[in-house]
Amino acid sequence: MSEKNELKKTAFYDLHVEHGAKMVGFGGYSMPLHYEMGIKQEHLYCRETVGLFDVSHMGQAELIADDYETAARALEKIIPGDVLNLKPERLRYSCLLNEKGGIEDDLMVTHRVQEDGSHIVGLVVNAGRKSHDYAYISAYLPDDVDFKILDDRSLLALQGPDAEKIMAVWCGEAVGMPYMSEIETSFFDVPCRVSRCGYTGEDGFELSLLNDDASRVAKMLMSHPDVELIGLGARDSLRLEAGFCLYGHDIDTTTSPIEADLSWIMNKRRRQEGGFLGDTVILDQVANGPSKRRVGLLPDGPAAPAREGAKLFNEQNQEIGVVTSGGFGPTIGGPVAMGYVTLPHDKLGTQIFVEVRGRKSLWRVTDLPFTPYRTYNAKRPTQH
Repeated sequence: MSEKNELKKTAFYDLHVEHGAKMVGFGGYSMPLHYEMGIKQEHLYCRETVGLFDVSHMGQAELIADDYETAARALEKIIPGDVLNLKPERLRYSCLLNEKGGIEDDLMVTHRVQEDGSHIVGLVVNAGRKSHDYAYISAYLPDDVDFKILDDRSLLALQGPDAEKIMAVWCGEAVGMPYMSEIETSFFDVPCRVSRCGYTGEDGFELSLLNDDASRVAKMLMSHPDVELIGLGARDSLRLEAGFCLYGHDIDTTTSPIEADLSWIMNKRRRQEGGFLGDTVILDQVANGPSKRRVGLLPDGPAAPAREGAKLFNEQNQEIGVVTSGGFGPTIGGPVAMGYVTLPHDKLGTQIFVEVRGRKSLWRVTDLPFTPYRTYNAKRPTQH
């Protein structure tokens, strides 16, 4: 591997290796796939107790203008979500769009208040799309909005039913935080941004902190006997059970938010006003329905796991779609999958035949998520 293509390392790389992680390349970074516990047990441990994830490969950035409205309206030109009315210290999930209504990436948006009282827009984007997103967003910004990349920061995710109990030990201000909110605070004596969000379907927090402070905070968290490190393998199975999209698999430049069953990211104002890239295509799909839609799938009896790329057929043996994410759900105790089907095959209970290694097995369209959300206040969780 040439130096140019060498995998990057997060501030936690040595910690991963020290704890026996199997390291793999992901999004241009060397990341832990799993530790000695293994993927299935890490998954179940996060559901039952609390897990610590390194998500520092994600991109953190900010839009800065003389006033918040200028920055918010600039971003609203390329996403369908309502940024203008996002309250201070609150988060929102959305998608970057192209002119055809396709999704360039999904991202988190924050209304952040600075120490000097100024307001800015904070962003978290996917690792594999980081460079693309930075250039893409910058190209659509007016001259009076600056784009700042926060490459001096790391990101930790603490996820699971005991997450608040763990945070209370070092960061009392985190207790009782609303879901999808963010505060500027200290973790023990380390300056930190704490958000109550995550990508597992469980309660949890994400901690954004300077790279120089990252390992110290991670070690403090790991000093608690209930905290276990969790790798990318369990992160993927957790998000699949939660029915969350993975960019490049369940959503991409050829799928719209409506097709991806993400219409809830657009409020009434954005639907009425439009004014974002691809609005003609997307608002037509809102009014008249898309030609395909993302659905959840569960086997109707014993079946092998359906992996990405598995073809989907109707009862007349006509090909109607494809699996985009699939595998074994440890909490479910069996195979789960998501994929796209042509309408009207998206109706709950519809029989779908999934082809795995040349054999077709019967599955049914089901509600998402596969496991009940257990986020704080039991509200619907949203990505990264």
